[in-house]
Amino acid sequence: MGLFVAMFITPEAIPGIPRQALKFRVSHRIEAVLRSGHPWLFDQSIQEQQGEGPPGSLGVVFDHRNKFLAVGLYDPTSVIRLRILQARRPATIDQAWFQERLQEAFALREPLLGTGTTGYRLVYGENDGLPGLVLDRYADTLVLKLYSCCWIPHLYTVLKAIQELISLPRLVLRLSRGVQQQTDHLYGLQDGQVLYGEPLQAPVIFLENGLSFEAEVLKGQKTGFFLDQRDNRARVQALAKGKQVLNVFSFSGGFSVYAACGEAKGVVSLDLSAHALASAVRNFLLNPKLAKVPHQCLQGDAFAQLANLKKQGQKFDLVILDPPSFAQRAADRLQALKAYKQLTALGAGVVNPKGILVSCSCSAHVSKEDFEAAVERGLGKRSFSVIERTGHALDHPVRFKEGQYLKALFIQMDHEPLAREKSYQ
Repeated sequence: MGLFVAMFITPEAIPGIPRQALKFRVSHRIEAVLRSGHPWLFDQSIQEQQGEGPPGSLGVVFDHRNKFLAVGLYDPTSVIRLRILQARRPATIDQAWFQERLQEAFALREPLLGTGTTGYRLVYGENDGLPGLVLDRYADTLVLKLYSCCWIPHLYTVLKAIQELISLPRLVLRLSRGVQQQTDHLYGLQDGQVLYGEPLQAPVIFLENGLSFEAEVLKGQKTGFFLDQRDNRARVQALAKGKQVLNVFSFSGGFSVYAACGEAKGVVSLDLSAHALASAVRNFLLNPKLAKVPHQCLQGDAFAQLANLKKQGQKFDLVILDPPSFAQRAADRLQALKAYKQLTALGAGVVNPKGILVSCSCSAHVSKEDFEAAVERGLGKRSFSVIERTGHALDHPVRFKEGQYLKALFIQMDHEPLAREKSYQ
């Protein structure tokens, strides 16, 4: 049973939803898609709709035999018109239902509790059966991020369900850019608002595999930190001993800190943002045991700086390429593949013979196969071996195709491949 903390919202602060659920009918093909567990019903897939309502209204999809198929949250402001909560059998969507889904998600993360880690994803939206809702933990602070305003009318109920399951004293609300624009449906709620607990005056400090980091939970990217790369950071730590390391698109220095912890000879963090590099410096200071490892910050465009480093003849034993998404939309896919090829060529150009290149993609619109092909084209005629392929960590499960976005290749340069080595999902 959670320790209840007074919330700064009440059930009366946000209007309820209509008691009568909306009704939808779709084609046989879309019926099969929903029956398989896909969490989205797009506006163009709706053949018939009975009723209208505000975001958060319950919508029920009936099959061609007029039997229940799925129930979800309606959002008329989004092309994802219905976010499916449950398919195949009816359910009452109430606090007990939310609590059950949350409990299932929390149980999946239990293996992380004994790893010196207090920063991780508790709920991963669609992949944990709560489409459009993400819940992250940073030490004593929870961060709830909403990607659809359909969750606003259910917010109080969801918060009560969370408090029943986890006793943390503070929860911060984050809203996606799209949701922030729907001011008529937010009822005064704002991005970065503390919904319960004491106000925050500074970043939250949390642990990841025993290392300390800061998270800017009020206004930082995502929910304050890139939690999804935790396992890949640990792999870099295991590879870094005695190596000169270059971390490209370093952001707040996650890979850099891990490399230093792995006894790297020296680390360079490269990022366009001075603000991000300042955070990287602070993250090193949070871990005094890393003080003996030289850490340099290099500000500038990654593509231009990699070209400059090559021109200067600088080489590194381990280079990490972890760019932001190059394909925000499906239409960006081809341009993204060109960017991955170019970035790989530039990154490989500053890797020492027999060095290691780590190439990552967080673009959901680029498949694993296409990403790997782009990287291989970028490597040109150089011999190499993929020593490891990685995907999502335990707290970022994948339950549907579009939910699979994270990919990484660990590449041994100037090495004849014996086989396409081990692969992780």
